[in-house]
Amino acid sequence: QVQLVESGGGLVQPGGSLTLSCSASGSAFKFHSMGWYRQTPGEQRKLIAAFIPGSTADVVDSLKGRFTISGDSDKKTVALQMNSLKPEDTAAYYCYYALSGGTTYWGQGTQVTVSS
Repeated sequence: QVQLVESGGGLVQPGGSLTLSCSASGSAFKFHSMGWYRQTPGEQRKLIAAFIPGSTADVVDSLKGRFTISGDSDKKTVALQMNSLKPEDTAAYYCYYALSGGTTYWGQGTQVTVSS
């Protein structure tokens, strides 16, 4: 069973920065992708960033220039650097770990609140 441990969420003022980290353990297989979704109350969880080893590390267009994803396939970690945070970035952020067969594991979620 894959376990994901997230860290780095919290309260930050508008314009500030946070880095979310996620580490996976318990899998004997390399992952297909790791990344981040975020979810606000009443809305569906949405993919915002993905790291695919040997392929891409990218964020959705609406967050480019402010958010950056990085990953290490050997260590099974991903990080989401978030800069110039805005109140609308307030959400629960979830790390995911997807195997090539389609099975996806989720972290417990970490809350990011952007407020003055």
